[in-house]
Amino acid sequence: MPGPRVIPVHSDPDLPTRVDVVVIGGGIIGCSTALELAEAGLKVALCEKGEIAHEQSSRNWGWVRISRRDPREIPLMAEALRIWPDLNERTGREVGYRKAGIMFACHSDKDLSNNEKWAEHARPFQIESKVLTGRAFADVMPGCDEGVKGGLFTSADGRAEPQWAAPAIAEAARDRGASILTRCAVRTVETSAGKVSGVVTEKGAIACDAVVLAGGAWSRLFSGNAGIALPQLKVLNTVMRTDPLDGGPEAAYWSDDFAFRKRADGGYTVANGSINVVDIVPDSFRLAMAFLPALMHDWRDLRFRLGGRFMTEASTRRRWTGADVTPFEETRVLDPQPSERVMKKTLAAAAKAFPIFAKAKIAQSWAGMIDVTPDAVPVISAVDALPGFHIATGFSGHGFGIGPAAGRLMAQIVLGKTPCVDPHPYRFGRFTDGSQVAPDDGF
Repeated sequence: MPGPRVIPVHSDPDLPTRVDVVVIGGGIIGCSTALELAEAGLKVALCEKGEIAHEQSSRNWGWVRISRRDPREIPLMAEALRIWPDLNERTGREVGYRKAGIMFACHSDKDLSNNEKWAEHARPFQIESKVLTGRAFADVMPGCDEGVKGGLFTSADGRAEPQWAAPAIAEAARDRGASILTRCAVRTVETSAGKVSGVVTEKGAIACDAVVLAGGAWSRLFSGNAGIALPQLKVLNTVMRTDPLDGGPEAAYWSDDFAFRKRADGGYTVANGSINVVDIVPDSFRLAMAFLPALMHDWRDLRFRLGGRFMTEASTRRRWTGADVTPFEETRVLDPQPSERVMKKTLAAAAKAFPIFAKAKIAQSWAGMIDVTPDAVPVISAVDALPGFHIATGFSGHGFGIGPAAGRLMAQIVLGKTPCVDPHPYRFGRFTDGSQVAPDDGF
């Protein structure tokens, strides 16, 4: 069965001739940006080449977490934790948010020490994140037979339903006047006097003053056609969901060989955070030096393979005009095959650590393409080389939980308003201004 079952969002029938801002991409980042802009009174058109949330925004784990993030993301995620509890009321729809906590397993004394160091980053934001051992750990993770030393538990963390959230946010943006246009790929950005003046979509032109590219794994390809070099690669993660399973933990859990979180239907989303597949493609060589620090940092978690994806991307056109049918129309949804081997290995590891999972039946599985930057920190930024053009992408597998706050920050940058957090760590220019670009574990 291809992809998760996402709440459908119908397209508006008419293409507006002019708006203030065009948002490209109907994932949670694009939808959140559109909602923020529409709430500020701007006319917005959200253009999605396929359907709302049909790629990584519905294929992720559904974690809403601040724990174990890169310290540069913590201020923005703290803002997201303030937004999520009110999203049901704000959108008028169910997003499935529950504050249930997340536990990161600690297998050694070094793990305990490192996680205690990370917890120091959360304290200035009044987030309680602490290492639990013994009975305190068992109280949060009943039924755990993994034999770990303890775990980092952050009670402020939670979960939501990826197949519900972005559609709810998109519909809320429409309620506030935004145009939601699905199966409407943006082909090119038009300029006048050196700045953005509109876009050309497959359904016609839309005049505008600003564009926000929130295209996920497609952002590098679109940017390149506009003459903007965005360093971004893709990694693939396999995910499964189980049938309802009684007696499992309420809090989410991450360990070396598996991770899980409870779903609204009583089942669990289960995945492996330590096995990410990296297809070797032409961009792997073009961007090798930019990604070398990330490779050295994460090499244990990466599985490189050379297969059909190389030829697919090698044959993908990188230049086109507004009159051409683009790659975005030729592939409406990235729907890669999940790995049966990874699923079996992951579920077996979960069942060994938590015997309750020995009863689990896989109801569905899927895979998703994660958009990754060299430092695993997103770009949320204006692009100085093209006034009026903005990028919100590269969330590196961390985008779902942080999405509502990322949309808020992106909208504030477009509006020229005081930002909710310092946008400096997310600037596009860090890739070219001599900054050291590398991941940071926070310990």
